[in-house]
Order: sequence, then C-alpha cells, then structure tokens
Amino acid sequence: MNTRRKNRLYLALAVLVGLGLTITLVLYALRSNIDLFYTPSEILYGKGESHQLPEVGQRLRVGGMVQPGSVKRDNQTLKVTFKLYDASGVVDVSYVGILPDLFREGQGVVAQGVFETGNRIEAKEVLAKHDENYTPPEVKEAMDKNHQRAPQAYKDNAS
Repeated sequence: MNTRRKNRLYLALAVLVGLGLTITLVLYALRSNIDLFYTPSEILYGKGESHQLPEVGQRLRVGGMVQPGSVKRDNQTLKVTFKLYDASGVVDVSYVGILPDLFREGQGVVAQGVFETGNRIEAKEVLAKHDENYTPPEVKEAMDKNHQRAPQAYKDNAS
C-alpha cells in the first residue's frame, strides 16, 4: 500500500471514530432529558413485554384521570395531592403550584415529575386536557386501551 492510500485510510478511520464519538456523546446527553410516558397501571405492573418498572428518582410523565374525591389541598401552601387512575391502577401525585383552570376531578391530566417510593409522583408540572379534538398519540393510545371500561371499583373506594 502506498503512502497516499495509507493517509486516506487513516483520515477515513479518524473521521469515523470522531463521528461515532460525537453520536455517543449526544445520545448520552439526551438520555438524561428524556421523560418516558406511563399510565398508572404501567407504573404498578410494568411497561412493555419485559414489564419494566420505573426506578425511584426517574423522570417521567404519567397520564390518567383524576380520581373523584381524591383532590386534597393544603390551606397554608399551594400543595395539592390527588390520585390518577386508569382501568387497572391508581397512583398518588403531589404538586406544589397553581393548577391549570381545566383541572378537576374526573378530568384527564398528564403530570410530569419524578417517581418516588410508594408509587408516588412528585410532579413539577400538571397539564390538563384542553381540547377534545387533539390528544398526543401515545396519550390517546394509552387512554383508549385503559379506559374502555369504567373503573367502578375506584369510584366505590372514593366514596
């Protein structure tokens, strides 16, 4: 192999190694900013075929319906606790801040926050469903799958 071909080969290898390193660093940096979407039943029983449960401290988004009778407000602070349910599970959510105007019991919401022990979500943001015409695809799919039947057992427990 002559010198010119060796230099081109080394240059091509250096470019490939640099590109691979750049892609690896970008994916590593983005990994910490990803919030996975869960439903209450996926938090309790696992997500996907591997039934992977969220880890304590993991950032996530959880979508479900606000359980009637579960909203409790602290009179001294802006802290609110409530329960989110779907057809197969219930999780507790706590939030400090002003809730959206459309937030109410029986309403579909998405809470973004950190998973804590005891199947509790410490929410940093609560989003209320605002329009019947548009729902993000993953939320619509999860809601359709998990809300086909009315969760009568959860309504009875709230009374």
